[in-house]
Amino acid sequence: MRNPYIEIFTAPGAKAFSSAGFIARLPLAMITLGIVTMLSETHGEYWLAGAVAATFAFANALIAPQVSRLVDRYGQRRILIPGTIVAVSALSGLMLATHYSAPNWTLFVFAVLAGTMPSMSAFVRARWTEIYRGSSKLHTAFAFESVVDEVIFMTGPIVAIGLSVGVFPEAGPLVATMLLAFGNLLFAAQRSTEPPIHAQDISGGSSVIRLGSMQILVLTLVAIGAIFGTAEVTAVAFAEAQGDKAAAGFALSAYAAGSLIAGLAFGALKLKIPLPRQLLLAITLAALTTLPLLMVANIPTLAVVLFVAGVAVSPTIIISMALVEQLVPSSKLTEGMTWAITGIGIGMALGSSASGWVIDEFGATSGFFISMLAGLMALLTTLLGQGNLLRSARGLAAVPAE
Repeated sequence: MRNPYIEIFTAPGAKAFSSAGFIARLPLAMITLGIVTMLSETHGEYWLAGAVAATFAFANALIAPQVSRLVDRYGQRRILIPGTIVAVSALSGLMLATHYSAPNWTLFVFAVLAGTMPSMSAFVRARWTEIYRGSSKLHTAFAFESVVDEVIFMTGPIVAIGLSVGVFPEAGPLVATMLLAFGNLLFAAQRSTEPPIHAQDISGGSSVIRLGSMQILVLTLVAIGAIFGTAEVTAVAFAEAQGDKAAAGFALSAYAAGSLIAGLAFGALKLKIPLPRQLLLAITLAALTTLPLLMVANIPTLAVVLFVAGVAVSPTIIISMALVEQLVPSSKLTEGMTWAITGIGIGMALGSSASGWVIDEFGATSGFFISMLAGLMALLTTLLGQGNLLRSARGLAAVPAE
């Protein structure tokens, strides 16, 4: 029996860039939660921890698409290296400011500067798209990368929280920063699979976020990201209230495990349903699975409920990336994918900030009310935008490839 996941790696250089991309993306699951744990340990205030983490996520969500736009014009390597240097320097400053009890405003300044961190998930997916554009293997490649994301989010929280709680507060962000530097440089060294620069990119042009269909998709992913951000902060606060703060990493890993299993299964399917309809189904499931979060009573229950909620995550991301490939010109693919990914980042920023405030005011489990509200907003946005998404996907699909 053919294994579709093995087949995608027959392309020259695929194993090398995907492996480097795995290392480069590990910090994605460690930095935000590492900041929350680090500051909650050193300052004892979840509003500050959530706000600084949200500032980093929000800054990255706004800056990363501009970085990716430069990538589409000038190439991945030329932009990746300087972006990484700035991000690593800023994260180092954030850790030093925390360690030496610098004024709170310095934490926010360094968090903003760290937002220059390049969107490695988009870079990796852009390489797969260049290799398998127009092939059914692209769906499998996107599914594989979604599974990789979930493996990262299974291990990242455990490592980040464990280091910051068990070693010293800055240990989680420190390891994440080291992985960011090493992984990005290793990825930049994979020259043979770097997507070529399209001639029309050099002349500029408007951003893909001006497309109505992309705005609908990004708004949907903002709401989905709010669910993720709320889960991170609320899980840490809930675990601390239960007397075992480090257990939050295991609960969040259960969330990722549910997504990983769903991603593997979904990647093997060859559905004929239009992508906007698939997205609506996935978002409906995501909204429904936020409801049981309001009833958690202990860590094992939280882990089970998050595992079930995770089933909607990978399919949503796989469908969204495939939809971006249909909605934007191939010459602006990296920017389009980055907007989708950073839409999630914006939502995580809003979710973590809002849930941090709610938790400080009303208690640990109250943060999950934000998850329920975000699920409802995602569902309404996708439902109301179905017509636009269907027309745009069909329209671009009718245009010959460049």
